[in-house]
Amino acid sequence: MKTILITIFSLLALAGFTRAAEKHAPAAAAAAAPATATPTAGPASVPASAPVIELKTKSAFTVESGSRNPFWPIGWKPSPKISGGGTGENTGADLPPSAFLVSTIMLDPGAHFAIINGKAMVEGQTFGLQMGSQTYQLTVKRIEDGRVILGRRDQEIVVPLRRK
Repeated sequence: MKTILITIFSLLALAGFTRAAEKHAPAAAAAAAPATATPTAGPASVPASAPVIELKTKSAFTVESGSRNPFWPIGWKPSPKISGGGTGENTGADLPPSAFLVSTIMLDPGAHFAIINGKAMVEGQTFGLQMGSQTYQLTVKRIEDGRVILGRRDQEIVVPLRRK
């Protein structure tokens, strides 16, 4: 046990002496340096005798139009862009509440459900409504007692429960 402790303490003392020597070594080297040496500005400075490198050809990367971008993940495809022909999500008139049929509303303590146009929906669900040649993306914002509030862009559509 004594030999282990003596070894540990001697290693710690040796480490302390080497640190002290490292601290004083740069000062001694600077004092021994001749006065004719030119100071350097840092690692980015280049000696005057270094040759200049000239590039013969520079590399370039161009992507042909209509080709797949090589930086996209494998199997990923961009979503198709809608041309500005006037048929898109951001065009068209506001949707009337009569375009929807809410036949059932169920208010469960855990979640709220509604049957809108024959499909079961929950709060936060998005769905598409096709009217003519346009498809409108809507979100079920809230399901309340007797009505459902749908959202499209900045428009809120309040659809009452249809009772017989």
